[in-house]
Amino acid sequence: MSSSTPPAGTASGAGPQPGTTSTSGKPSPAPDPAPSIPNLLARKPKLEEARRRRQPEPGSLQPVPETPPLPPLPDLSSVKFQTPTRRILTPQDHKLFLASPTYTLVVSFIFHLSESVADKPISSVPPSTVTPTVQALLDILTEIEELCRSTPPDDSSGSRFGNKTFRTFLDKVKSRTPHFLSLLHLPSSHARDASPELSTYLHHSFGNPTRIDYGSGHELNFFLLLLCLHLLSLLPEPTFPSLVLLVFPKYLELMRLVQLTYYLEPAGSHGVWGLDDYQFLPFLFGASQLLHHGFLTPKSIHQALSLEQFGSEYLYHNQVAFVNSTKTVQGLRWHSPMLDDISAAKSWTKIEGGMRKMFVNEVLGKLPVMQHFLFGGLIPATEEMGKLAEEQPELTEEEIENGKLVIFDDTEGKRHVHQQAVGWGDCCGIKVPSSLAAAEEMRKRGMGGGQLRRIPFD
Repeated sequence: MSSSTPPAGTASGAGPQPGTTSTSGKPSPAPDPAPSIPNLLARKPKLEEARRRRQPEPGSLQPVPETPPLPPLPDLSSVKFQTPTRRILTPQDHKLFLASPTYTLVVSFIFHLSESVADKPISSVPPSTVTPTVQALLDILTEIEELCRSTPPDDSSGSRFGNKTFRTFLDKVKSRTPHFLSLLHLPSSHARDASPELSTYLHHSFGNPTRIDYGSGHELNFFLLLLCLHLLSLLPEPTFPSLVLLVFPKYLELMRLVQLTYYLEPAGSHGVWGLDDYQFLPFLFGASQLLHHGFLTPKSIHQALSLEQFGSEYLYHNQVAFVNSTKTVQGLRWHSPMLDDISAAKSWTKIEGGMRKMFVNEVLGKLPVMQHFLFGGLIPATEEMGKLAEEQPELTEEEIENGKLVIFDDTEGKRHVHQQAVGWGDCCGIKVPSSLAAAEEMRKRGMGGGQLRRIPFD
């Protein structure tokens, strides 16, 4: 039996081909032409051109601020000691400050402190390097911690807003201030003159008694106290590592106790979109500690084991661990998305540079923060700053207690009186309960069984 094989290119059993004659003798109709295949490459978005057109973020081109040299110590005989007061009252005052020697002095001091702990864990500071002044500062913070523990809050209201007993605590600190200063052994020739300046910066290091809040401006006041002691030759540059790795952690420990005890509200909080409700400098100093660490990467802040194991050695991990412990939800990306975003950086060098930019731009560069900056004799203002302060008398304590707070608008620099009981003041912010207080209240009431609730998308 033979089989016929159809010619190549034809299908077996296919009908008449185009251009052939059918069995009926009539030519078969030609089929419709096949639709042309679209050129998808031509429709592909020109991604490279889009990337070239996309402008970089304004801050991305800003160079990392350098560390100015530390100015020489002042001749104390020429210093006009005075009680520090506010002198940044308008945007023009703020511009004068940003161009002043005092601005350079503050930046230089903070950045030198940061550089002094580069690649150094907390345990790297030997006890033999603790000077009498550093030890006195540790003792002062310990005594203030005892004052806090001996002044329990009034829990009758159950409110998540600031507890008014905080004011009693601050009154106790003020009453003990002469004793605290005696521990510092100030130079006898200037002890009396310098005391008002040191006292003021100390009192403003723990929060605002009227608003019962705390923020990076109060944290900065503590470092202005240390700067004054440096200018008095009590804290020379070799003591800088001890200040960052011994004194500052003690201060943070105290402030966490104060925040947990009195539910201090975050001053000027940006909510979850801020770096931290209360502190900034742990992240700058902490990034410097980790600049060239062998295995701890920025992503390590997401690992609970890393936070537990290295939180006692590195300020960055210690602060993240504390932030985690005060939130009612689990996961940095939910309660601290900015910290989460920063952890994607390739290196700690990148993060440390970013923190320097943030300190210059978001702390010293923001009028709402710097309008509370205090100038005295050791940390002077320029003569042109604060002219409005001379035109209006200071408010009495009773007026402050009744809610008459002198504030300056961030855009036009206008002075006005803000009534705390009236509405939401755009210039003064909205009264914000601390998330720390929410977490503490949940624990007190036995809600959640000590476990953080997970977001449904996790």
